[in-house]
Amino acid sequence: MESKEWSSGVWTRLHDVRRGSPLVQCITNLVSMDLVANTLLSAGASPAMVHSVYEVPDFTPHIHALCVNVGTLTPDWLPSMKAAAELASHLGKPWVLDPAAVSCSGFRLKACLELVELKPSVIKGNGSEIIALSGSGSQGHTKGADSSHESTEAIEAAKSLALSSGAVVAVSGAVDIVTDGKRVIGVHNGTKMMQKITATGCSLSALVAAFLSVDPLQPLEATVSAMSVFGIAGELGEDMAKGPGSLRMHLIDSLYRLDETTVLSRVKITKLC
Repeated sequence: MESKEWSSGVWTRLHDVRRGSPLVQCITNLVSMDLVANTLLSAGASPAMVHSVYEVPDFTPHIHALCVNVGTLTPDWLPSMKAAAELASHLGKPWVLDPAAVSCSGFRLKACLELVELKPSVIKGNGSEIIALSGSGSQGHTKGADSSHESTEAIEAAKSLALSSGAVVAVSGAVDIVTDGKRVIGVHNGTKMMQKITATGCSLSALVAAFLSVDPLQPLEATVSAMSVFGIAGELGEDMAKGPGSLRMHLIDSLYRLDETTVLSRVKITKLC
């Protein structure tokens, strides 16, 4: 399925997010909360930064999707993440795991492996994170949340992780890779300058959760669509930006203003294998 065949589905899912305004619970890191919330709002979703383990039993049953990001993981937050993920899985609600900087400590790696056992719909990380989580790389070779690997270097690790976990695995990079263990799709939208804005990856994970909520039975297609939409917004934003600071603003504005004609003409998606 090439770009033109994907385009209508990408637009339909964005339209469905805007029409349905799905409630997305985000247990995400302290650095990212503002951009994550604004990304979801600009796309038409409704963000909820509900972190307390005491609120999970009352709140999580009412959400449409969950995003768990371990970027600023602490022992106090981990029970909330596990409780929300377990409840979401039990209730059949889609959820996304973002294993940010998973290889930087044994505590973080163990926590992420435990979260994988709770059956995320999608695992989304950069090349180094996916390689580490799949068991294909060694712990300690890390630049924090930055990747030391190109996304294409992580294709085999992503396929292996998808097959072992049952999740769709997405690898962000110059070309975003999405796989269910068999199909491998490349998303060629986006700009290099987006890497200079903190929390763009975290925001993309939350956007994937929103798209999953409107198409939960097709997690690969929903993930590919979210990544393409976010990349298109970045491309449009960069055309108006003078640097990373203004790109952040224009990225949010462009996501909000995306129309059908623009999406249909700018989607760049290919089947890699």
